Amino acid sequence: MHLLANGGMWPQADSGERKVSRKRKGVMQGVIVFLAGILLVPIFGVMSGFSDGRISDVFGFFAALTAVICFIGGLLRILFAAIFEEGAPPRPYISAPSYLPPAMPPAPARVSALPPPAVNTQPWRQRPETAEIVPPTSVPDHTTRLLEKSESEKS
Repeated sequence: MHLLANGGMWPQADSGERKVSRKRKGVMQGVIVFLAGILLVPIFGVMSGFSDGRISDVFGFFAALTAVICFIGGLLRILFAAIFEEGAPPRPYISAPSYLPPAMPPAPARVSALPPPAVNTQPWRQRPETAEIVPPTSVPDHTTRLLEKSESEKS
């Protein structure tokens, strides 16, 4: 339908600058926080395992706090952005100009009623006869003759 409406041309998309929507920014923020949690929680866990005394408890606390903030917070940010944030507006199509009839019809040219006669320089010849080869008979006809021969030989 688009091709017919636009004279065989696809509608062209606006080539303007694309802006990132708030929804996409929010989802990307959530993904970054979630991936930061994948990196930070094991680091704090390893640091807690290798340290002694109270500092081990501090690293353990930061590991748990980072796990809650990054994993839960990242997923909640993704969910909030996907549900509540405003998406990008649809991109408008700029359609090609449709067919316009000519402004003025061309002036009628004086044309004779019949075209000029074609000049034939070759004399007319008949087609060669190619029916020297007899076409083969049909398969049932050949089979019937064989059956007649075998019945006549039996009698």
